[in-house]
Amino acid sequence: MAFRIITADERLSAAENKTSLAIFGPPGVGKTTLLKSLPADETVCLDLEAGMKSVQDWRGDSIPVRSFTDFRDLAVLIGGHDPAQHPKSWYGAEYHAWLQQQYLGTGIEDFLARKRIVFVDSITDLTRQAMAYARQQPEAFSERTGKPDVRGAYGLLGREVIQALKHLQHARGKTVIFVGVLEKVTDEFGTATWQPQMEGTKAGRELPGIVDQVVSMQLFGRDAKGDWTLDETSADRRLVCRSGNPWGVPAKDRSGRLDVTEAPDLGALIAKIDGRAPAHTATPS
Repeated sequence: MAFRIITADERLSAAENKTSLAIFGPPGVGKTTLLKSLPADETVCLDLEAGMKSVQDWRGDSIPVRSFTDFRDLAVLIGGHDPAQHPKSWYGAEYHAWLQQQYLGTGIEDFLARKRIVFVDSITDLTRQAMAYARQQPEAFSERTGKPDVRGAYGLLGREVIQALKHLQHARGKTVIFVGVLEKVTDEFGTATWQPQMEGTKAGRELPGIVDQVVSMQLFGRDAKGDWTLDETSADRRLVCRSGNPWGVPAKDRSGRLDVTEAPDLGALIAKIDGRAPAHTATPS
């Protein structure tokens, strides 16, 4: 096995060309319209929701994805094979070579290679597709009785989704953006919390550890002091970017360059994360 030494200059260069984000927001807040703030010629949207109506005037390209197996194949075509996997596994060298042969002459690999940004809309629907896939696999049935085993299906769902997300996250030179639904959950004591909406718990629990940045998109208004406050009746959209924020929504800034909230402009946000835009401290933001 050969080890490759990456110099500081190489690492900094890679950081400017690649990051991974998970963006969550309530239904209808305008998550998909964030596509309009990305360079159309460098971005591909993996459309799992059939939800491109809100961005029908966006000039970028999209690929409809209607099954988890199709998504997994795209992840392999985008990220190549995983040397840590068995060659015959879904992410192994042999399956990757087989996929390349299947799509030979279609131009799909060249097309994906030209796209610097992969926008996955949405991870919520990805987990639903993965659940439909998992329910049909041998692990979803009891070996003793042959009856459906829900725990087995959920276990497979979690493993498959996490592996697919990690594979895309490792794709060389690709900025990957995962979009998902954020829902407000109120317990029996009346306490409300914001949680990503996904099938199963494993993907939602492990996703923040996979991506570089976690962002929540919300509607905001201003209070009497002029500070931002959550307001579901407002039309002002903001991206919440830091953990420990006053509103208790999921967020994480591994770059350390973002304010508590940022404008809903992904192009500007990514430039700031990569250090290509000036960071500043807003009071408050």
